[in-house]
Amino acid sequence: MKRRLLIAGLLAAGALDAQWLHYPTPGLPRLADGKANLKAPAPRAADGKPDFSGLWLQEHDRPCPPGGCADFQASEQFYDMGYGMPGGLPYQPWAAEIVKKRTASNGLNDPDTLCVPHGIIKAHTVDLLRKMIQVPGLLAILNERNASYRQIFTDGRALPADMLPTWNGYSTGRWEGDTLVVRTEGFRDGMWLDRNGTPMSDAAKITEKFRRPNFGTLEVEVTVDDPKVFTKPWATTLRQTLQPDTELLDYICLENEKDIPHLFDKK
Repeated sequence: MKRRLLIAGLLAAGALDAQWLHYPTPGLPRLADGKANLKAPAPRAADGKPDFSGLWLQEHDRPCPPGGCADFQASEQFYDMGYGMPGGLPYQPWAAEIVKKRTASNGLNDPDTLCVPHGIIKAHTVDLLRKMIQVPGLLAILNERNASYRQIFTDGRALPADMLPTWNGYSTGRWEGDTLVVRTEGFRDGMWLDRNGTPMSDAAKITEKFRRPNFGTLEVEVTVDDPKVFTKPWATTLRQTLQPDTELLDYICLENEKDIPHLFDKK
């Protein structure tokens, strides 16, 4: 992974002490050998609801090639949000054609590659850490990638009547038992949902259902309703695992990025 290569470089240079990245997480249930007990019951907040706070990483369900993972070990849904769905995603004809072209060009103009924000769906599948902090009225998500953040308001407010389109949209959540149901609208047009280039329009409405079945597992059931791109709404479940005894390390893609024009220069 890139973060491991960066950490190794920092240690080799001797310029920074990166030992803080291995700081023991306080309050973890532990086994007799000292390792985190990820099968323990999920923690509860003061209001009795599941507490999603913690450091999370997408599920590694895509095996490394025989030579190893030179860059990062992405999930299958990072490349294809329709992975495992019978018949794949229900694209409108124009969207199916553009996905075909983008896949053939290996995601040439992927917003990820261009160092611009990739939105809330890809944030669940990219192989970089994110920290969730749950407090009364708010679930905040801090992303390693570009040191960015997302806010999910759980204080009962409604979505704004007039939303300025943004990369992450505007998110509000409500509890249904032990499940946090999050509704997000107000997206920019032209975003990608995966590396294959599945488009998302400004008409998209996304519903996420957050569950924590045990201490070390986070499940996010995602439903996308975007009539400009798809013939009907569709849903999939994204899984993440708790990363104990470590911390965030900024992965900045924005600063002085000049590689792309050279990488794809045809001259």
